Amino acid sequence: MVRGRLLALAPLLAYGLAFAWAALGASLLVADDHPGQLYRLWHVVTRGPAPWAWNAGWWTGYPELQFYPPGFAYAGALLHYGTLTSLSIPATYQTLLWIAYLAPGLTTFLVLARILGNGWLALPGAFVALTFSAGTASGVEGGVHTGMVGARLAWALLPLLLLTLVRWIEGGGPLPRLAAPILAAIVLTHPAQLPAAVALVLLAAQVAEPRGARVRVTAGVLAVAAALTGFWTVPLLARLPHTRALAWGELTFPAAVDAFARQPLVPVLLACAVLVVFARRDLSASGARSEAVVARLFPVVVAVTLLDRVALEPLGIRWLPADRVVDGAWLALILAAGLGWGRLCRRFTRPAPGALIAIGLTVLLSIPGTTLVLWPRAAEWPKLPATERGLRLGDLWAAIRRAPEGRVLFARSGVPLVHGTAWYRLHTHLTALTPMMTGREIVNGTFTHPSPAAALVYRGDAGRAAITTLVERLDGRSLFGRPLDALDATTFNSYADRLGVAAVIVLDEDLPRLRALEDNAVFARRVATPPFVLFERSTGIAIPRETAPGRWQVAASGEGWASARLAYYPLWEAHAGGTRLPVRRGEWGDLEVLAGRATTVELVYGAALAEKLGLAMSAAGLLAWAALALRRRAIPARSRG
Repeated sequence: MVRGRLLALAPLLAYGLAFAWAALGASLLVADDHPGQLYRLWHVVTRGPAPWAWNAGWWTGYPELQFYPPGFAYAGALLHYGTLTSLSIPATYQTLLWIAYLAPGLTTFLVLARILGNGWLALPGAFVALTFSAGTASGVEGGVHTGMVGARLAWALLPLLLLTLVRWIEGGGPLPRLAAPILAAIVLTHPAQLPAAVALVLLAAQVAEPRGARVRVTAGVLAVAAALTGFWTVPLLARLPHTRALAWGELTFPAAVDAFARQPLVPVLLACAVLVVFARRDLSASGARSEAVVARLFPVVVAVTLLDRVALEPLGIRWLPADRVVDGAWLALILAAGLGWGRLCRRFTRPAPGALIAIGLTVLLSIPGTTLVLWPRAAEWPKLPATERGLRLGDLWAAIRRAPEGRVLFARSGVPLVHGTAWYRLHTHLTALTPMMTGREIVNGTFTHPSPAAALVYRGDAGRAAITTLVERLDGRSLFGRPLDALDATTFNSYADRLGVAAVIVLDEDLPRLRALEDNAVFARRVATPPFVLFERSTGIAIPRETAPGRWQVAASGEGWASARLAYYPLWEAHAGGTRLPVRRGEWGDLEVLAGRATTVELVYGAALAEKLGLAMSAAGLLAWAALALRRRAIPARSRG
């Protein structure tokens, strides 16, 4: 049986590897968000795994992975150190990108083959999972091309979670020991997949035997999974006021109708799923209970997504946006449709021809729309070497290194790679790597970000309202909440001073509209490295500098409250001459210090109560999981004795 499944897996794997080589190759992909995701991996390797570790490189500082799922960066760090650092950080990222592309197809194949009992019957569903796009964050376009890699990895973990549950669903007994860590991994990699994962566990409990132990066992696995993630989730919930929800996407009914009208494959997938949902089952038959779970998962996750959209989001609860939660519904649809395809293929005397015919039909039906991404166009998958040469990034990095002391402000979040005016045209956020390449801190130059300082740059205030507009829509149009041609020099300089900006990078095409830099008394044009133009202060501006791990030093200015030109966060303390100084959050989200007569202030950063409670919770969860796993191993041993 194993040999037969491997034979059926071979064409899927061959196709996936061929696509990955054509799309990703051996050079770093730099389209859209990829440079920023690489930077996050670098952040974990250089600053350590604590989610609250301070990232000084972006946005006047930010606890980068406290408010962004750290799972992908953790996986990269484990791979990097697991190879004894023989894989460089860029090579590690590239390896993970290959894995992320292939993973949904492989995990879907494994679970469908387990339920259907035949690898060929699982092949059509696995092919759709591998190539699916349809505008989802977890699909090939979102999860591979534009860089939402964590979303795709979490997507791939859902079928893996189902695979671990199959034996429990069919044969009863204790819940598999891997269920809790996989559920925790989904939370840490992309929490928007959590509703689908929890629904999957609850549906499995509904049909599993023996009935009497289901509630206790299910509650236990959910509790252990929650405890395992405590080191991230506890401080995340405690510190939510210090981040901004990203609410720039919206799930709408017209968009759903458009998906049916313009993508013929979607109604076919839905028809196959409906076939499975309404099919009669004898739950005593092999695989029937697992099929029942898959059949029920689709309508349940659709209902959860609609509840999120029509009830929670209007109340302002946007931390699990419906346009991301819907990815779980798409995967549930693919799994149910995969079962439907498998049942239809059983009608063939030999399953292999039926599976290949089914795949051929999915390909034909996907051509009119964007449901599947079948092959990459090389020009749309830009690599680092060619992009570096084309943008003359070496000259830009050299100019930035020579700039006066202070931060670098990028007037845009990224750089377009093709001509045109559409905000969504092919672009890169390669400037996000500036701290890695030059050692200089930056403001902007990255993708849409949830920090208060980012909100200040996007809309001119650091208030608690969600960030509702993609920064790419603002590039070349506005800055600090004002149209470029309406931003005057005085206003611009006040923001630049508070943010500690010593240099400004502008694209040459934006210069005619950015009036704030015309005849500016503070910033003067210094260097042009097309397409970039660099403006600098005549002298530097003081920003905090790190003197030791967790310690920064900054010059005090005045006897009243003064900005440290650093983002405020509750983990900061200020000291001078052995005395702790008062600190507060400034109007613009910055750290203000009451320094008195001190000339130098030492800033200390470290974990507080919420962070320590989260660590303790995760340690307890790990001990509980180990105890349950050992107990499960001991039960068969006693029965044999």
